[in-house]
Amino acid sequence: MSDRLPETGRFIAVEGADGTGKSTQARLLAERLGALFTREPGGTPLGERIRDLVLDPSGPTPVDRAEALLMAAARAQHVEMVVGPALADGRDVVSDRYVASSIAYQGHGRGLGAAPVAEVNEFATGGLAPDLVVLIEVATPVAGSRLGDDREGELDRIEQAGHDLQTVVVDAYRAMAAADPDRWVVVDGGGTVDEVAARVAAAVDARLDSGRDR
Repeated sequence: MSDRLPETGRFIAVEGADGTGKSTQARLLAERLGALFTREPGGTPLGERIRDLVLDPSGPTPVDRAEALLMAAARAQHVEMVVGPALADGRDVVSDRYVASSIAYQGHGRGLGAAPVAEVNEFATGGLAPDLVVLIEVATPVAGSRLGDDREGELDRIEQAGHDLQTVVVDAYRAMAAADPDRWVVVDGGGTVDEVAARVAAAVDARLDSGRDR
């Protein structure tokens, strides 16, 4: 499954549309594995500043290509300063979002095309791919209700884009998972946090154990 040498740490990305609970599940998975938890966009001081530029609805709105490039720039810093060194030291890493998010949101959701967004991110990451991608799925209406009308003033710029963008993003994630089943695992995000965490743990354990046997 892995593109890297066996003595390095394992790299797991947790993906999902907004409102799926993927951030909570990524953090719980990292705690369970004793892994480094990090997030995108962000994960470094520069990345967090870029996160604010991209997601803060009160700031200037980046055009779609600028949004994609800013995400890739934050990711380049993240891989160079955080993810790569941790893996090289033999530490497992769990990231809340990675390249698949850019392909889903900017490539498909913003209509920029999956191929050019993937190419930019190939350059940004030096080709570093996760060993495993965990996709948390819930029905789009459920995800929308989790964001909650009472949070309307707190939603970031991408969350505010609404149902149509999220529908495209969900379809893009499903297509990526179907195209690469050896790297992706899809987990039902319905139910309580603990119920979902148990499903994630079982799925990840099965895949990592399978990877060791190869």
